Amino acid sequence: MSKYFISLLLFFLGLVAFAQVSKPVDLNPKDSVEYKQKYGLRVGVDLSRPILSLFEEDYTGLELVADYRLKENLFITAELGNETRTDTEGVGSTALYNYTTSGSYIKLGFDHNTYGNWYGEQNFITIGGRYAFSSFSQTLNNYRIFNSNRFFNPEDFTELVTTPEEFDGLTASWLELVLGMKAELFNNVYAGISIRLAYLVTGRNENTRFPNLWIPGFNKVTDGSNFGIGYNYSISYFIPLYKKAKKKQENAEKESQ
Repeated sequence: MSKYFISLLLFFLGLVAFAQVSKPVDLNPKDSVEYKQKYGLRVGVDLSRPILSLFEEDYTGLELVADYRLKENLFITAELGNETRTDTEGVGSTALYNYTTSGSYIKLGFDHNTYGNWYGEQNFITIGGRYAFSSFSQTLNNYRIFNSNRFFNPEDFTELVTTPEEFDGLTASWLELVLGMKAELFNNVYAGISIRLAYLVTGRNENTRFPNLWIPGFNKVTDGSNFGIGYNYSISYFIPLYKKAKKKQENAEKESQ
């Protein structure tokens, strides 16, 4: 999985470099008082989940992304997704249980742009936050139980149970710190990447018969920690709704800094 992550990262950086060199930079804007900056809605899809679905037979997922430009450097964001994963936990070469988790999630929050664009440029380096909620179910496909009667089979102290058992109506919530960037490849077409540090608020369910081991949108739940890490690669289209005037003098000051 890591090799796909690295390949996608290199591919994205190549797109960003292409976007920077393919668009001429107007370092000497024509004399006028102001220019119009576009405001509107950007919608797209996370590319990493469909790609993982192609390469990993035990995973399927899809995530839609959107943000709305509220102020010059402030965006309201939303992400909606669905994931299904089958995994096996074990000790050494012995598989103790196999389970499938399936469900949907939503993430709401904001992004703040920290990048000072040149005149006419529309790229973003952002820091933001999300509140996320997931509703899902887990199916225990098979598992091994300890068998104290080993007289006839002393080598194997467990027996396999193959009757599936479902745990539904499960929920989880968490907070995310998001670091990301978006580059305009073509007119109104953006490529984006983000890294997320998540903190699980509710949903460990450690006191139940089968605790939550993997949560859609959050990823794997680790023992003794509420933290998780995620990422996404997005392609999106910006829908301009209106324009706001911005004085060039303000932009020139940013360039000089």
